[in-house]
Amino acid sequence: MGKIVAAMASVHAPQLFTRPPEENPAQLDAGIAAMRKLGKVLDETKPDALIIFASDHMETFFLKSVPTFAVVAGERANAAFAGKTWAPPIHQPLAEGLLEQLVRRDFDLAYSQDALLGHSFAALFEWIREDRNIPVVPIFINTYLPPLPSARRCAALGKAIAEIVAGRPENVALIASGGMSHYPGTSKYYNPAFDFDHWCIRELENGHSDSFLNLSVEQLDEVGNTEMLPWASVLGAIGEQHMELLSYQETLHHGHAVARFHPGAKQNAAPPQEPYQFHNHPYRFYVHPPVAVYHLNRLLYDSRHKPVLRQRMFDELENVMREYDLSRKESGALRRVFEFPNLDTERPARDAEPVVEIGAHPVGALMAVHVLQQQARKRRGALVPVAAH
Repeated sequence: MGKIVAAMASVHAPQLFTRPPEENPAQLDAGIAAMRKLGKVLDETKPDALIIFASDHMETFFLKSVPTFAVVAGERANAAFAGKTWAPPIHQPLAEGLLEQLVRRDFDLAYSQDALLGHSFAALFEWIREDRNIPVVPIFINTYLPPLPSARRCAALGKAIAEIVAGRPENVALIASGGMSHYPGTSKYYNPAFDFDHWCIRELENGHSDSFLNLSVEQLDEVGNTEMLPWASVLGAIGEQHMELLSYQETLHHGHAVARFHPGAKQNAAPPQEPYQFHNHPYRFYVHPPVAVYHLNRLLYDSRHKPVLRQRMFDELENVMREYDLSRKESGALRRVFEFPNLDTERPARDAEPVVEIGAHPVGALMAVHVLQQQARKRRGALVPVAAH
């Protein structure tokens, strides 16, 4: 009979890879060190497979298809980010078994044999799995493209997976990939809800999972924590638990948490805190992408994956906008992104605002602007004359 031998959660911030100048290197290093401690847990527990619950940032699923839940069941878990690639083997019998049994349990699970995964998976491959010979099963959970699953539904998915594992031969480790409070691509990017993070951490440390699982997706959106939905799946899988926090860093724009979950109640646990006080405003930082700006979202998405297109956007933006049939409003917003100094600033998280304001998805727009800024830096470098020696 299979069992869950370890349950964990980790940040996956892209800044861990790119280390931009606005970050505090000591905070990044602290998170990576804690992630490597989770790797040591894998050495101690020796799982046959590593199930990773994670989301994406519009690189795997976006305009063509957006599943609520999906399992990657190909030969390898191919991931790419920041010029690096990963391809750990997938435990295919377990992946296929979960797919079949979850659908039989009324989870409408999508699947892919060739999905390209982003940094939410890659960070865990890089600093937790590392070069360990442990096959993986990537499970995607939609956290940024509403309608989102509730925390309770994600927990139910985790519980069903635990029940399926119990009837199989493999011992498995579970990892949730998701940052705490942050608002990528929005006007609140530099104002995370750290107070919520501390409230939630204390509840989980004392075994009060319901305090988190009872929150609505609108409440999680308000505090920048929709990326905690993968955590809900791990909590659902292990049931009664208490959390051991290995690291929490209040970065400039993001709560970086790394944790391990232990089964059973915590001895001398503190009682539940008062419920977190939400503003209950109609916060919708992440919304269903409106069809009215489909062409703009498609261009931003394509620009992330097509270097030639990015080059053309600098050299002949007007032609590109016509080819993508952008409206006058969309074209005006995109021109503003390219106006100096919008692609030449030290605040990359806010430079997507002109297109976000008219309906471009914040995460997709931010990731597109990141690569456009990288292209701009390369172009500037090519124009700088070489100093005489």
